[in-house]
Amino acid sequence: MTVRHLIAEQVLLDGELVPAHVEIGADGTIRRITRLKAGETAKRAKVVRASDVSAGEGMVTLKPREQVLPGNVDTHVHINEPGRTDWEGFATGTMAAALGGVTSLVDMPLNAIPPTVDVESLRIKQQAAASQIYVDTGFWGGIVPGNTDQLRPLHDAGVFGFKCFLLDSGVEEFPPVSPSQLREAMVTVKSFDGLVIVHAEDAKTIDTATEATIRRRPALARRMTSYADWAATRPQEAEATAIEGLIDAVRETGCRTHILHLASAAALDPIKEARDEGLPLTVETCPHYLCFEAEQIPDGAAEFKCCPPIRDAGNRDALWQGLQEGLIDMIVSDHSPATREEKYRGAPDLTHAWGGVSGLQVGFAAVADEARRRGIGIEQVSRWMATNTAELVGLDRKGSISVGSDADFLIYDPAQAHVVVASGLAHKNPITAYAGRELRGTVVGTILRGTEIFSPQDTSTALAQTGRFLASGTAGGGPVPGGAETAAVGVL
Repeated sequence: MTVRHLIAEQVLLDGELVPAHVEIGADGTIRRITRLKAGETAKRAKVVRASDVSAGEGMVTLKPREQVLPGNVDTHVHINEPGRTDWEGFATGTMAAALGGVTSLVDMPLNAIPPTVDVESLRIKQQAAASQIYVDTGFWGGIVPGNTDQLRPLHDAGVFGFKCFLLDSGVEEFPPVSPSQLREAMVTVKSFDGLVIVHAEDAKTIDTATEATIRRRPALARRMTSYADWAATRPQEAEATAIEGLIDAVRETGCRTHILHLASAAALDPIKEARDEGLPLTVETCPHYLCFEAEQIPDGAAEFKCCPPIRDAGNRDALWQGLQEGLIDMIVSDHSPATREEKYRGAPDLTHAWGGVSGLQVGFAAVADEARRRGIGIEQVSRWMATNTAELVGLDRKGSISVGSDADFLIYDPAQAHVVVASGLAHKNPITAYAGRELRGTVVGTILRGTEIFSPQDTSTALAQTGRFLASGTAGGGPVPGGAETAAVGVL
C-alpha cells in the first residue's frame, strides 16, 4: 500500500516520542508533520478521511502502544552475492533487513566474488542485485594491495567508502594491506574527502596469543571447542594495538576513518584520546557484542564465532558505557552468514568454523531489549542504529523523521514479546546466535519511501520489493532515480 497519512500516538520526532500526523508526498518524502495532543489521533484520522476521500486507502493509524521510528540504516552487511550466494543473497538478505526494521543498508565489498575493488566488480554486483532488493541498498568499495588507482573511480561511481583489513580477511580474494599500503590509500582517499573503514586487529599479537594458548594446553592444537579458549587466541590487545597504529595513520594523513565492529573495551582509552585531539575518527560496535557474554557460550557453538570475538560480561558493560559516553557512535549488524557446511566446518572444533554472526533481522530487537534492561530508551537506540549510521555515509534523507526526509519508518511494538526461531528468519541459512533468545519488543511493520513493505495490520501479504540503489554524491546520498533496474545499467 502507498501511505499518504501516518497517524500515531508515538512518533519519534527530535528525540522524543510524541503524537503526530505525518503526511507523505507522491515522491515518497515527508511533506508535513503535525504534532498532536495525547489521545487526539483517532479524531485526527476522522478529520483526514472527511477532508480527503482517497485517504482511507492511503492512511495508516496505529495502536497507542506502537512506536514509529525512522527506518534503521545498517552500514555493515555482507550479502555475498554473486559468488557466494548460497551463503546469503540480495533477495533473502534485504527481505531479512526489511523484517528487522532496516530500510537502508550498505553492502560490504567482500565476501562476494569478485570483491568490489574496481568499477567493473561494482557493476557486476549491481547487476546481480537489480530487481530483487526489498530495501534501499548501497555499496562499499575495498582497499587491497595494488588497487589504489581504483579508489577515485569507485568513489565517482557511487561507493560510500573503502574497507580494508589489517590481517587475513578469511577469503583469499580480499587480502590485507600493510601499514605503508594503508597510508598510501588513506592519502588518496583524503584527496577527495572519502572515508576509510578498517577491520582493526593485529596479526602479530594474534599469532603470539595463539602460540601461548597452545603452549599452555597442547591438546588445543588438535581440538579447540571452548569459546573462551578460542577467544584467548584473539585477545583484546590485538584490537587495541591495531587501533593505536590506525590512529597514528589518521593523524599523519588526516583521512576520515571509521573503526569497524569494536569488540574490545581496552581500545576505548586510545579512542578517547584521538577524539579529544580532534582526529576524524568514528567507531561502531555490534548487537552480538552488546547482547552476549563469552562465559555463557556453550562449547562448540560455532554460531557465536566472529572476529573479533565476543568477550566477557565486564567488557560488554564497558561497551555499553562507551556508547553512552559517545566514544562509540553507532550499532550495526555485521551480518556475516555462511552455509551450514562452512559454519560448522570441523565441529565441534571452532578453529576452522566460519567467523561471523548472522543477525540482520534480529539485531534491532535484540539491542532494544537489552537497552531496556539497562534503562536506555528506544530514542537513544534509534539514534545509534538509524541517525548516526545515516550520518556516517551522508544519507541526509535517511535516519530521521523530518520534513524533506524519505518516508522510511520502522513500526515497533515494545510490549510484544517473541522467541527467535532460526528457521523462521528470512536469512538464507537458518543459523543464528540469537536462536532461542526471548525478546521483549517486536518490529511489526516497515515503510520505505511511503510504501508499506509489511504492515502491522496485514502480515499475510507478500512483502513489497521496492528497494533502490543508493549512491554517494547524489542529492542527500539518496536513492538513484529510476530504481534498481535502471541503476544497475549505469546510473550510479
